[in-house]
Amino acid sequence: MWGELIQEVRVAQTGVQILFGFLLTVVFTPRYPGLDDTSQVIYIVTVVLGACATGALIGPVSLHRLVSGRRVKPQAVRWASRLTFVGLLLLLATMTAALLLILRVATHDDFVPWLVAGVVLWYVLCWFALPLWTRHRYTTR
Repeated sequence: MWGELIQEVRVAQTGVQILFGFLLTVVFTPRYPGLDDTSQVIYIVTVVLGACATGALIGPVSLHRLVSGRRVKPQAVRWASRLTFVGLLLLLATMTAALLLILRVATHDDFVPWLVAGVVLWYVLCWFALPLWTRHRYTTR
């Protein structure tokens, strides 16, 4: 189970690190000072969420390194799995906030929250609902 978990973390970790790196550069662009207060708050929240997601998704690697060889693999897998799940939730929040910020700046339209809500529903369906349904449907008791 440890190998599968680490593979899953690698996929999510790469995405969150790219997103987080991009977010860190936004504040240094000429357009940033021109953002309204709400957009700047959304940006700050997005960066903090991205930092937290990065921490949670890198956590299993650190956990593995620090407990390797200590005969606590079942506990390590359990904690790493929890960290990964928290990281996915934080990644969902980060992507939601980033999408909200980008679409607010790009369009200034009233449909932005609805569009973001639709994308969030899609993420929830792909990341949580479908896997949980599959687990429920095909797991023997």
